[in-house]
Amino acid sequence: MLLYLHIPFCHRVCPYCSFYKHTPGTTPIGRFVDAMAAEMKSRLTAQPRTVYLGGGTPSMLSPGHLTRLFTSLHETFEFSLLDEVTLEANPATFDAGKAKLFRDLGVTRISLGIQSFTPHVLEILGREHSVAQASEAVKILRDAGMPSINIDLMFSIPGQSKDDWQATLEHAMSLSPDHISAYNLTYEEDTAFFESLRRGEMRENEDHDAEFFHLADDLLTAAGFDHYETSNYAKPGHHSTHNQGYWRGEDYLGLGPSAVSTLDGVRWKNVADTASYVSQVEAIGNALTESETLDAEARRLERIALGLRTKDGISLDLLGPDALERARHLSTEGLARITGNQLILIHHGRALVDPIAAELV
Repeated sequence: MLLYLHIPFCHRVCPYCSFYKHTPGTTPIGRFVDAMAAEMKSRLTAQPRTVYLGGGTPSMLSPGHLTRLFTSLHETFEFSLLDEVTLEANPATFDAGKAKLFRDLGVTRISLGIQSFTPHVLEILGREHSVAQASEAVKILRDAGMPSINIDLMFSIPGQSKDDWQATLEHAMSLSPDHISAYNLTYEEDTAFFESLRRGEMRENEDHDAEFFHLADDLLTAAGFDHYETSNYAKPGHHSTHNQGYWRGEDYLGLGPSAVSTLDGVRWKNVADTASYVSQVEAIGNALTESETLDAEARRLERIALGLRTKDGISLDLLGPDALERARHLSTEGLARITGNQLILIHHGRALVDPIAAELV
């Protein structure tokens, strides 16, 4: 089982991000941390395999609040049995002392939300760190002995040229990270970017997206990174085991406001409001707001959609007769290969994973 903790606090809200997040506001963070610990003790029934703290910006928690939260984690399950403990971090939210604290608390992997090493692109994205801060953050984490460092990057950003993207990739590689995530910007509802798209101020371009995708694939794989999922590249031994669990369909428990869980075929979501989350957990030990039972067909469709994103692909047993015929066409067209009983997307097929998945389900 995988354990996810959603920390919703951000110093500022980025215009492209659709995750539930907000500035700290009036909810005392200490009270929030205590509520998360209480929810965990109420809902967690087994030793997790991995832990992932996402957000929001978990790294903006104070040393005291981080220590308080991790003390609860250590009291609830055995850290020595975990495969991985990931903390998402913003380069502007920690220094050398705090980086050492991450390591002392048991964090084994940091995922740095850098997005770009081009100043004007960072400004468009509303990021609060500079290129220099981002580069220094990687060095600080290395000096603190962090075993694994991921750099999150984004492409197809308004105003970002292909040269900007290549320079960002080359700058990232020069810092010798263990893992790079390269995400295609998507315009999600309830974001400022989506409203700009709706008004015609921004535009989507699939050909542009594909160019950027293949540039990342070419540069990163040539540098020894394993392109093991549509948006993820790892050096040997540094694949995200938590995210691999999601892609394989493992059970996971989500804690915190808006967090989703899937256990034993049942999926539920927590209330997406921090104040309501805290008061509900304090009252009844959980913050559940909606749930559903996943039938075999729903799980089959998810396994296709997620599995196609990985370099291992999907079993042909998941496909019906019409989809099997389409899979053979994909192989003939050079978009996929069939190896044994597995369908694996290759070359241009990897950039077309979403429309291909839609055809096969």
